[in-house]
Amino acid sequence: MLALSLDMGGTHVGCALVRDREILDFVSLDSEKAAGLASLLPVIGDTLRASLAKAGAKLADCAGIAIGFPGIVDARTGRILSTLKKYEDAMQLDLSGWSRATLGLGLRIENDARMALLGEQYAGAAQGMGDAVMMTLGTGIGGTAMIQGKLLRGSHAQAGCLGGHLPVDFRGRACSCGNVGCAEAEAAGWSLPGVLRDTPGFGASSLASATRLDFEALFLAADEGDAVALEVRRRCMEVWASNAVALIHAYDPELVVMGGGVMRRAEIIAPFVQNHVQKHAWAAWGKPQVRAAALGEKAALLGAIPLLTEEF
Repeated sequence: MLALSLDMGGTHVGCALVRDREILDFVSLDSEKAAGLASLLPVIGDTLRASLAKAGAKLADCAGIAIGFPGIVDARTGRILSTLKKYEDAMQLDLSGWSRATLGLGLRIENDARMALLGEQYAGAAQGMGDAVMMTLGTGIGGTAMIQGKLLRGSHAQAGCLGGHLPVDFRGRACSCGNVGCAEAEAAGWSLPGVLRDTPGFGASSLASATRLDFEALFLAADEGDAVALEVRRRCMEVWASNAVALIHAYDPELVVMGGGVMRRAEIIAPFVQNHVQKHAWAAWGKPQVRAAALGEKAALLGAIPLLTEEF
């Protein structure tokens, strides 16, 4: 089956042509400075057409368009319910109408973390697993749960997909969602610069002169023995590990999949989280496994086929 797939991240939109478990073509569009989603739709349409032409395929060959969106989405109705300060015009857009008018295709849309878990179960680390949760570590922290082979959605479409907004510190940092001490507020890409600047000794750290305070810079500085970087890296991993235990206690999975750009350093992160889970998760039947996502940042894109074929 052939499909067009979009993964709308915090700073980029991944556009792909997918055939079953294979990405035939991929283009990343910079969305960091976009005025809104409406301003991106023309270039997205052109990009998808170019991918089809490159592969020698036609729109008529496609089963549809699948979109992973960073917000609260009701896939059953195709509605975006909350954008949380990213692509804020999206709730007013008729994306299904745009897809039909521009490309002549049907469209399904889902929360990006849910779509990533669909991809990992279909083609990656969670194949053969019916009970799994996923954390995606990037600009924010996505979370989602699958129980007995079905994504958890709930009556209001937000069940399971707010894993990054489970509190890990009730006296913690203010979160963009309105809560305090969420995992995302304590250890996500958007919150990391503030965490670093508030860490004692930051002024003497090599990170004080870094052009970007992101996780790549953090891990590189920690590799070089920078004391602030080592402290904040451990703090972030403790947040992620605590978040994993909270997801395990909430959803009873056999597997915790960890994805997103931060997991380029999976060799450090995954064993740390697995060890924490072994010590602290209450699971009478045994201990859930912790695995890095096998599909990397392409997981949501490969969720296109299972999303388009899902029966609601």
